[in-house]
Amino acid sequence: MCDERTESANADFLSGQRITRRQFGAASAVAGLAALLPSPANAQAVTEHEIDITTPDGVADSYFVHPASGTHPGVLIWPDAFGLRPAKRQMAKRLAESGYSVLVVNQYYRSQRAPIVSSNDFSEVSGIIRPLMGTLNPDTQVTDARAFVGWLDEQTSVDSNRKMGTMGYCMGGPFVMRTAATLPDRVGAGASFHGGGLVTDGEDSPHLLIPQMEAHLLIAIASNDDENEPEAKDVLRDAFASASVPAEIEVYDALHGWCPPDSRVYDEALAEQAWARMLAIFEEALA
Repeated sequence: MCDERTESANADFLSGQRITRRQFGAASAVAGLAALLPSPANAQAVTEHEIDITTPDGVADSYFVHPASGTHPGVLIWPDAFGLRPAKRQMAKRLAESGYSVLVVNQYYRSQRAPIVSSNDFSEVSGIIRPLMGTLNPDTQVTDARAFVGWLDEQTSVDSNRKMGTMGYCMGGPFVMRTAATLPDRVGAGASFHGGGLVTDGEDSPHLLIPQMEAHLLIAIASNDDENEPEAKDVLRDAFASASVPAEIEVYDALHGWCPPDSRVYDEALAEQAWARMLAIFEEALA
């Protein structure tokens, strides 16, 4: 996840030998980066809302975007450690243009409203983010999954006869797995991008929940995360296979955080590749 080893590897990358002009450009303004995301072919017109959702633990500020007409599968997005921000709204909007009703939430709503930080350099903002991350746990993840999926099911733009998707980045990876395990009757597809903590030694490790899932999952792993925990992908493959739960597990030759367009290590080509795989799984599993 966003730990010292990952930050060290990413910092080494940025300071020296592997940085490219494209990736250097990715460290510029967030709003400019978000605007670079391509629209899908035959993009649908969408309607956007900044909303507040009441949960058992408070009021979650969120962003909801969906096609301007019709009903569509719902998708719940769990952000990375930097929280709800323009780049996540743009990613949600892009997914909505492909025909989904998409909710992206501020996972830290119990503590503060978004925006959470003004920098995407983890070393600069870890003093803010780490305590916020510490306020969340498996119980809060399950509570929020039920609340947000329930809210989506009440929306007129969501087709409640079709299963939902969920996707998460960095710390959002375990949220995806717990959402799929908690609500198997509603969640038919999920995607974890450079997710951290999917396999741990604890009794509450997300991978132990795989037998409770019915969703088709994409697990997209960063190469430096794989170097730090090379056994995790094999544990995941064995667990999915043993439970007969479909999953696509792939290590991408990219650094932790390569998918969001405002990331300091954004890799456009590989981010697009991972996005395309997610879309293919969503299209098949949520049809």
